[in-house]
This record gives sequence, C-alpha cells and structure tokens, in this order.
Amino acid sequence: MKPKVYVTRQIPDEVLAMIRQTCEVRVWSESDVPVPRDVLEREIADVEGLYCLLTDQVDEALLERAPRLKVVSNMAVGYNNIDVEAATRRGIMVTNTPDVLTETTADLTFALLMATARRLLEASEYLRRGAWRTWSPMLLTGQDVFGSTLGIIGMGRIGEAVVRRAKGFNMNVLYCNRTRKPVAEEAYGIRYTDMNELLRQSDFVCVLAPYTPQTHDLIGAAELRQMKPTAVLINTARGGIVNEDALYEALRDGTIWAAGLDVFEREPVVPDHPLLTLPNLVSLPHIGSASVATRIKMASLAANQLIDAMSGHRPAHLVNPSVKEIN
Repeated sequence: MKPKVYVTRQIPDEVLAMIRQTCEVRVWSESDVPVPRDVLEREIADVEGLYCLLTDQVDEALLERAPRLKVVSNMAVGYNNIDVEAATRRGIMVTNTPDVLTETTADLTFALLMATARRLLEASEYLRRGAWRTWSPMLLTGQDVFGSTLGIIGMGRIGEAVVRRAKGFNMNVLYCNRTRKPVAEEAYGIRYTDMNELLRQSDFVCVLAPYTPQTHDLIGAAELRQMKPTAVLINTARGGIVNEDALYEALRDGTIWAAGLDVFEREPVVPDHPLLTLPNLVSLPHIGSASVATRIKMASLAANQLIDAMSGHRPAHLVNPSVKEIN
C-alpha cells in the first residue's frame, strides 16, 4: 500500500500529481487559508508524511498525535514553525527548500530597498488621490541609493545575492555574520565588521539573518538609536528579529528615516497594527519568494523531499541530519 501523507494547503496540480504517484494523499483544499488546528490534529494521526508551510505550527503537542509520522517537509527555507528538537527525538525527518528562492528573494529585497528609499508607494498614492498639482523642488524627495553604504546582517546565500545587486549601484557594503566570509570579501570587495559599527556607518541596513532564539529582537531600541537619522531599515528575513514596538517609536520620532518590511512577528499582520499608520513604512505581505517560477520550484522541491523519505531514501535537504542515527 502507498504511504499516507497530508498536504496542508493547495499546491500546483502538477506538484500534487508527483506526490500521488508514490503516496496516498489528503489535502486541505477548502480555501486558501491555513488548515485549522483541529483539522490538522485529526489528519496527522495516521499519516507517515506531512507537507506543510510556514503558516502551520508543527509543535511537540502536534507531533505527539502522529505516531506513524516519518517526515515533515516544509515548503520554505526557514523552519521556525517546526519544533525540530521534538521531531528529532521522535526520529522524524524535517526538510526544507533552500537555494531555489535565493535570487527571487534578493530581487524583492533590493526592490523594497529602492521603493522605501525613493518613497515609491507614497508617491503613487499621492498621484492617485489627486494631490499632484505642480512640480516642486523638494516634493517627495527620498534617499540616494547609488554610492551609498549598505549594511547586511546575515551573509548567507541571499545576502551574497543582495551584494551582487548592490555592486551594480556602486554601493559600499559592510556585513556582520556568525562566521566571516573571506571568499565573499575577496569576490565582492565587502568588509566584515561588528553590528555596532555596521549600524553606525550604514545608510541602508538589510536584515537577512535566520530567525533563532538568539536573533529574536536582535534589532531593538538600542540598535535603532545607533543608526543614522537618514538611515533605512529593510527586513525580508523573519518577523521577530526586529522589535516592532521599538521600530514604531523610531520611525515615529525620526530616530531613523524609514523602513521596509516584508515580514512581521505575527502574520498576517492585523490591519490596525500601529506600524501600518506610519507614512515612512513600506509594508508587504511576505512575498519575498513570490514569483511564479520560484514558488513552483519550492513546491516541487518540498514534494521531492517528501517522496524521497516515503521511498526509503535520505532527503537531500535534511534540517536534522542526526535523525538517521535515531531511526
């Protein structure tokens, strides 16, 4: 008999067909919203594989309801929605989808930086509401990107991809990271520094670090106060890395000039969130990897990880490689 798997969201038909060749599949398909917790708890009880998204909390309480579960395949690079330690203790493989979204997310990061620096959304709304009456010397003036200093917090694959874009704008790039990247320094002419200097020197600060307990509230009031009053903060990594209360105060009081966010600590963000009242915030609904080609690649890679595990093969992108020693 085919192994049973549960898919927590509607995914492209061609990807679902791939999984069905190997597995007996049930799908949450009533609407394009996260599967309700009670439904997930019921569905996971007798499956061997789970195909999930960042919106699904796969915690220890859920895993306790899944005695047959062998793999959790997450259609994302990040996996802070999954209790990896609890899964590992149970011998459950956890996989993710790295590499495929690097360039697309770097595109979005740089687009958000540009849109925030040049007040593009604000200018478009200004025009649409009929406020544009005449040309004025200082109307909707923004910050220059070309030749400015960019600080990147977290120099992984996406960080390096953003560097490549920044070099096309002749930007001076500083970075801080858990480990130094001498190869990237040589290749791109970037400079390694600590976060304090990065915050003080940068015209733009891009947060591209993974979310971990150590990076929670990494950027708070003290860090924002170190930034230039003309500086722009961009976060396309994960919500929770930037303290939203501190950011609101910094933007409101002019401690920093503007911010662009693709991520929030709680998603979807509520429409009456204080940050959304500010004209110097550009906000997006977590669309970092949202190109048609990339999302299909992500879905396919997550499916292949699931299929490999269900077929008795070691998936290529195991988050918890030690799990094999437990099985």
